Amino acid sequence: MSTTDLYNPTEEHAQLREMMAQFTANEVEPQAAEFDEKGHLNVELFRQLGELGLLGITVPEAYGGAEMDTVAACIVHEELSKSDPGFCLAYLAHSMLFVNNLFFASSDEQRRRWLPNVISGEWVGGMGMTEPGAGTDVLAMTTTAVKDGDEYVVNGTKTYITNAVEGHIFLFYAKVDGRITSFVVDRDCPGFSTSQKIDKIGMRGSTMAELIFEDCRIPASNLLGHEGGGITHMMRNLEIERLTLAAMSVGIARRCVDIMVRHGQERKAFGEPINRFGQIQRYIGEGYAMTEAAASLVYNVARNCGPDVQNRLGTDAAKLFAAPVGKIVADYAMQVMGGSGYCREYPVERLWRDAKLLEIGGGTLEAHQKNITKDLARMKPV
Repeated sequence: MSTTDLYNPTEEHAQLREMMAQFTANEVEPQAAEFDEKGHLNVELFRQLGELGLLGITVPEAYGGAEMDTVAACIVHEELSKSDPGFCLAYLAHSMLFVNNLFFASSDEQRRRWLPNVISGEWVGGMGMTEPGAGTDVLAMTTTAVKDGDEYVVNGTKTYITNAVEGHIFLFYAKVDGRITSFVVDRDCPGFSTSQKIDKIGMRGSTMAELIFEDCRIPASNLLGHEGGGITHMMRNLEIERLTLAAMSVGIARRCVDIMVRHGQERKAFGEPINRFGQIQRYIGEGYAMTEAAASLVYNVARNCGPDVQNRLGTDAAKLFAAPVGKIVADYAMQVMGGSGYCREYPVERLWRDAKLLEIGGGTLEAHQKNITKDLARMKPV
């Protein structure tokens, strides 16, 4: 395998992509429409990701993981999103927001206590950061944790939490004496509960609900790192989260380009294939070009981002550019298909609905614009 292959820089990456493409076509695609309609996670299929070794993709082998890099994580998210972005979002919340975040924020004892059950898929995990009154303005969070002997007493609510319905264990952030701190909570902690499912327009193959803490008692051993260390954990994990979300948009766009190409060849109007008409050529040509541009940026940044290589500027730029591409290209595909693209019989309308979240989750487009401007202003002029 040539090292000049941006999307598959090593043979291992190429093999991973081939495996994911086959798994997605054979297992994910057939169930996507059904679970979108139901609006919940296919837990049985999710656990198959554990059997494939994908639920701890960035975790070292010594802890049961696959010990792969950010490029590999992007490959998995791109391929899954070609068929079911909602299912992929559940995977991201588990493998990136919980597992990856936990590994780099935890002690060796904590890793050995929690990782086996989440890497196998026995437990579904998630992460709680957003609150009813605090999204992008994370410092405004009001969830508190107060030390009481060998426990912390937690009060507050997290909202719009992916995997909250099926999840057993969550990494979450709360303020201890005004300092943002990382903790782990599970269903066995008294005072912890989740709300009814919050219905949503897209990404319906994953669930969303609130995490509710009412004098919730959490063992002090569930503190990750030290009090006040939550911002560091949060910022470090946001980089791989943003890249994998951007890779999801690339996956949606690639699928929609393929749909446009095939439909343009097969559909006829006025006696000839519609891909002979300039209007259709514009959608296909521009859709392909922006998809390739987004993919190139995402994978180029992914090669320079990891636990020891911080790249906020690059990851913000990748998601800012790539996130709208899935929505735009899905819209192009719907236009090319006409009335059939608007019907639930075909996957385009679902991909179109799913794509919008990528402009919001993991940082809004406006947050990326703010971060990029701030980081560029700090850099010395050339």
